[in-house]
Amino acid sequence: MEEGVQVMTTLKDIAKEAGVTVMTVSNVINGKYDKVSKSTVETVTEIARRLDYVPSATARSLVAKSSRLVGVLLPATKDEGIFLSTHNVAVIGVIERLLREKGYYLLLRGVSAAEGVSGTLRSWNLDGAIFIGFLDSEIQQMRASFDTPLVVLESYAAHGDFMNVRLDDRRGGYLATHHLIQNGHRSIAFVGTHKSERGVDRERYEGYLEALREAGITGDPVTLLSHAVSYSNGVEAGTKLRREHPEVTAVFATADQFAVGIMDGIHSLGGTVPDDLSVVGFDNLEIAATSRPPLTTITQDLNRKAATAVDLLLQRLQSKRDQPGETILDVELVERKSVRNLKPA
Repeated sequence: MEEGVQVMTTLKDIAKEAGVTVMTVSNVINGKYDKVSKSTVETVTEIARRLDYVPSATARSLVAKSSRLVGVLLPATKDEGIFLSTHNVAVIGVIERLLREKGYYLLLRGVSAAEGVSGTLRSWNLDGAIFIGFLDSEIQQMRASFDTPLVVLESYAAHGDFMNVRLDDRRGGYLATHHLIQNGHRSIAFVGTHKSERGVDRERYEGYLEALREAGITGDPVTLLSHAVSYSNGVEAGTKLRREHPEVTAVFATADQFAVGIMDGIHSLGGTVPDDLSVVGFDNLEIAATSRPPLTTITQDLNRKAATAVDLLLQRLQSKRDQPGETILDVELVERKSVRNLKPA
């Protein structure tokens, strides 16, 4: 045997030393003590401990008909990674920790709706899955190909065959825009993503429009849309607002990454926030508190959202009973220093 090579202990090794059958050892390892005498249980357990036996996860999953694997799936394209969104990174971190505490493992995978997910689910024998960031049409298309218990974050589709956890996005868009209006702003731009179907950004946009209508602000609002949420797209939006829309005094951005980029885009052209442009974001990520100036934003409880998704999925896996179809979490405004009050003192 080569030096440094460790040979894994098998059930056969334990059975040989204990003088029992492999089936007896298997019963002890898998907790089926009613089929084995107390003395044999003690003997086999002691030998397994001494030989540092590690049960095969694959073998145990076959016995239990459960892999204890939960897939977290995100949209993936040929040209972009799955970690562009700091929001997603934060949510995945909480999901992984909670699954680990419950004895489950996380499989992280980027997929496209065109590829489908049935192959991933079959090849890894996932017990359940959590989808993050897919359009509703993509969710429905992929859901048709598998029946694994599923929780979706931020869906507005019909929820008859999966569980959904989302925010009150329309209220978030309303609160952000209403705050700007309360501070005297009338020309307020919107920065979000290209999503024509009902979804997160669409709902936040509807809340933005609702606040404008309520305040009697008419006309076509300045709307800048990007293909994805990113800091660089925010910088581009900020420079465009500065150069092409000098009448705009404030902007609501549907993500903090957008908002921080917008502020830096304004700064790069010699402007300042909030003196030249007031900015409100969405998510209340760490960058919102550390940006300069600190960003006023709509907060969501990322820990609670992730924990709710994990709890619903594990309850479904353990009880086999249907769980609530939809859970809607509230949002709040966190006021910092990125909004200027234009009202006379």
